Amino acid sequence: MQRELTVNGSQHSVDVDDDTPLLWVLRDVLGLTGTKFGCGIALCGACTVHVEGAPRRSCVTPISALPDGARIRTIETLDELPEGMALQRAWLDVEVVQCGYCQSGQLMSAAALLAANHRPDDSDIDAVMSGNICRCGTYVRIRKAIKQAAAQLPRAEGAGSRRAAEEHS
Repeated sequence: MQRELTVNGSQHSVDVDDDTPLLWVLRDVLGLTGTKFGCGIALCGACTVHVEGAPRRSCVTPISALPDGARIRTIETLDELPEGMALQRAWLDVEVVQCGYCQSGQLMSAAALLAANHRPDDSDIDAVMSGNICRCGTYVRIRKAIKQAAAQLPRAEGAGSRRAAEEHS
């Protein structure tokens, strides 16, 4: 099946079976290997990408479930978003990463959180991030890094929501 996708701002035409997971389109067809395969059943979060600005587990998202021309963002261009840049800086400052395998999914989920809520509290962070498993157990550092990144974002109320809406248009 021929599908049109906009991945990281570039248009792509892919010819894959309808049931091909988005993860394999990104990794095997487009060569974007930053998105990781973890569990294959949407439980670990390592494969998280943004589809139309919302976090989505790419391992269980068949390409046929996406609208033609769907806008997808992967870890490769996360630094183009203010939230992504702040998170990546905080991740380094706090030394979140140990093995690093889950980190692209962790960062993508955290960026979606900060796009919607520039000032999350612990319960907001836990609600969003609890679906991402870190085998090394760096959850305390992840929370600290999210809070540090949030402190670097503009204080304007609803700024994240406006940006997310702009991405959808």
